[in-house]
Amino acid sequence: MLKVLANRVYRHLFMAQVIALVGTGLATVALGLLAYDLAGADAGKVLGTALAIKMIAYVGVAPIAAAFAERLPRRTMLVTLDLVRAGVAVLLPFVTQIWEVYALIFILQSASAAFTPTFQATIPDVLPDEKEYTRALSLSRLAYDLESVASPMLAAALLTVISFHDLFAGTAIGFLASAALVVSVVLPSPKVIEHRRIYDRTTRGLRIYLATPRLRGLLALNLAIAAASSMVIVNTVVLVQAEFGLTQRATAIALAAFGSGSMIAALLLPRLLDDMPDRKAMLAGASVLVIGLFVGTQVPSFGWLLPLWFVLGLGYSLAQTPSGRLLRRSSRPEDRPALFAAQFALSHACWLVTYPVAGWLGATAGLPFTFAALGLTAAVSVFVAMQLWPSRDADVIEHVHDTLDEGHPHISEAAGFGSGRRHAHAYVIDSEHPKWPRSA
Repeated sequence: MLKVLANRVYRHLFMAQVIALVGTGLATVALGLLAYDLAGADAGKVLGTALAIKMIAYVGVAPIAAAFAERLPRRTMLVTLDLVRAGVAVLLPFVTQIWEVYALIFILQSASAAFTPTFQATIPDVLPDEKEYTRALSLSRLAYDLESVASPMLAAALLTVISFHDLFAGTAIGFLASAALVVSVVLPSPKVIEHRRIYDRTTRGLRIYLATPRLRGLLALNLAIAAASSMVIVNTVVLVQAEFGLTQRATAIALAAFGSGSMIAALLLPRLLDDMPDRKAMLAGASVLVIGLFVGTQVPSFGWLLPLWFVLGLGYSLAQTPSGRLLRRSSRPEDRPALFAAQFALSHACWLVTYPVAGWLGATAGLPFTFAALGLTAAVSVFVAMQLWPSRDADVIEHVHDTLDEGHPHISEAAGFGSGRRHAHAYVIDSEHPKWPRSA
């Protein structure tokens, strides 16, 4: 897996991702503790609302940012957004009102909504080989899990000597270091083949996404993933400190258990995906999430919570990590930023629903009922994904063109078929292929 780090550009991008996410992880722990400090037992409500605001920023900003990313140098865009995020992180320790939390979270996450899909869409251009890209996805998943493992553990150690307010300084440092690493490399920017209007550029990723069967299945799986992860992210602090009466460090340890499971799954995935189809692996991971949520209705103590969070982490990574492979298979290089932005927006739209549900339902109806409600949501989502995503999901599909001009270069070597031309190739939605073939 580590062989991909021999690529200097990817190595610097990966290091930038790791450092920024460690800082983000410190902020995640600090934000939960800040919410508890401001609202006490109602921390779930505050955190759920703050995370819902984060999702609103993600859903609204990502597609627009992707449209403009086609016209801007990627390196300049990524560095500028890192600097904006660092500036906001500097202000977070001075928050004294709940509304201030909400305002700063919106600004911070609007910058992240522009940064993340642009960053993700760059990786397949840096690593065009499928196996290398698969291993890069697993390394990327490990980097994200640092937010759930290394950062909480580091936070737990730091909290013995500093206030949780000081953890936000680590976030700012992480973003500044990330910007420096991005500056140190030259990033590829695919050439725009055709000029498109702003509306077309803004909606193109969404149209490709919803027209592709495997991606419609991915959307359903996104909801199952969001249901389980929302329960962990929003209600861990409530379970550990309000229900079990434990300390801030115990909260960090519980989050680390979830991240540990996710990291182990990410380490095993490259070899697993060499032999197992993406669909089978992702549905298996989502099924683990469903079972884990229903088991969570009966968690009696912290000792039982840790292995449950670990198992949910395994399922989370197994269901989530291969999504980049699906997006890569389903788009041309010039459309990847738009498609990654669509995935970013749609997946976070799912969290926009499940974050407030986890927070407000947990505070009003109790945590066992919340586990059950989110478990049912995840179960229905997995069933829908199985219906939308065909079990036979071939890349190369035979299809007929009956609307292209006779002299169009795309069908110059295609065989005649009725009033059109028939041929087969790796099929993705684009200007020549606006709809998925019915026979597929």
